[in-house]
Amino acid sequence: DPAARLMFIGEAPGADEDRIGRPFVGKSGQLLDKMIVAMGLTRESVYIANVLKTRPPGNRTPTIEEARLCAPYLYEQIRIVAPEIIVTLGKSAGQLLLGTSDSMGAMRGKWASFPPPSPLVPVEGMAPIAVMPTYHPAFLLRSYTAENRGKVWADLKLVMDRLGLT
Repeated sequence: DPAARLMFIGEAPGADEDRIGRPFVGKSGQLLDKMIVAMGLTRESVYIANVLKTRPPGNRTPTIEEARLCAPYLYEQIRIVAPEIIVTLGKSAGQLLLGTSDSMGAMRGKWASFPPPSPLVPVEGMAPIAVMPTYHPAFLLRSYTAENRGKVWADLKLVMDRLGLT
């Protein structure tokens, strides 16, 4: 939804996403869809994007330089959609949007703001947007424990509360 109140931002497209041309359509996308439905929303009512617009070689994690080079495109998407809340999925997305080198564990579960007060994220003239970093669905699929699922659900409940969802 180009007028969504909630935006999810992941790291980069995988093979399925590259083939189909839509973000989060593989196994990670199926899990993200379940997370969105559990929040009482539909995929069609949110906006889903990635930091990188093309798949990195070998499906590796994006480098800081790749994220920096793709950032203007992502920032323009954010400016156009103007969501109330952004949920970053994974360390790369969280670090880019928040202008930090913090670990995922240090970022998640705490509200932040985009654009952050950081010279590393040169965005001007945009009203602050609340950001909730959480683990990427691919991480959950690799480490599908009750503890990790509980952390992500706690993060999503904070988002639901702020959006007034039950």
